[in-house]
Amino acid sequence: MKSIVLYRSKYGSTKDYANWIAEALGCEAKDAKGFDANELSNYDAIVYGGGLYAEVISGVSLITKNAEKLKNKKIAVYSTGITPLDCRDYYDKLVVEKNFKNGVPSNIRVFNFLGKMVIDELSFVHKTAIKSLKKIMSSKENPTEMEKLLIKLCDADGDFTNKDEIHELVAYIKE
Repeated sequence: MKSIVLYRSKYGSTKDYANWIAEALGCEAKDAKGFDANELSNYDAIVYGGGLYAEVISGVSLITKNAEKLKNKKIAVYSTGITPLDCRDYYDKLVVEKNFKNGVPSNIRVFNFLGKMVIDELSFVHKTAIKSLKKIMSSKENPTEMEKLLIKLCDADGDFTNKDEIHELVAYIKE
């Protein structure tokens, strides 16, 4: 089975996962920026990864806009973010709804991995957005559990990636 791993990575964790997955599958990992969608037809299995920004998987439109052409391919889409894995049910629902407006096609499985957020490495725009989000959520009189989580995540600082998390995705592509 000819496979490829494509990714869009701003701070490095999505690229790290792409390289780990490609190594496990014995295939190439490529930055999806500038990747020609017509080349997707050359592969039996496609893994696509992108960082999460406001529940949107960076660059996933490469897959979603070509879903009809890819219906006979095995596809795994993964996101990287800092929402703790034990809090992902609610969040994952939002991610799927925002990225797959008509539902996830039967040939696609979605995976989520912990990424990293190193405050000193963030762009000015991302630092500002995080500060604004924390200020807005902290000013709420009775914040929901998700809003409390968002406040807590605004202070996250570190690399939370874990190579061991790729096994289920790799098994899916290989089966």
